[in-house]
Amino acid sequence: QVQLVESGGGLVQAGGSLRLSCAGSGRTFSTYHMGWFRQAPGKERDFVAAIMWSGLGTKYADSVKGRFTISRDNAKNTAYLQMNSLRPEDTAVYYCTAIRIWPNGPYDNWGQGTQVTVSS
Repeated sequence: QVQLVESGGGLVQAGGSLRLSCAGSGRTFSTYHMGWFRQAPGKERDFVAAIMWSGLGTKYADSVKGRFTISRDNAKNTAYLQMNSLRPEDTAVYYCTAIRIWPNGPYDNWGQGTQVTVSS
């Protein structure tokens, strides 16, 4: 299995941008599809975006289409989430996960999460 560590979260004003990173350990990273989820206080964890192991296919939640871009660099064992035009409703803890079967899982591992806060 792959161990995952997220980074790149922070505080940003509405309209700003952040890039999240998800670093994976182990030689199996490139065999996994990767996904990003987010969880706001008092709410369930929601799907944000996913990318196939090859990088050739992606999927997004309607709420982030056109604003967020998921990508990966298998040579660096890292997946990314570029977030532009951020809104206060994007505030949440963001988690990455390894997806065993495209596109809906099961999910093999989760990172510890990184906080994203968007101020109005």
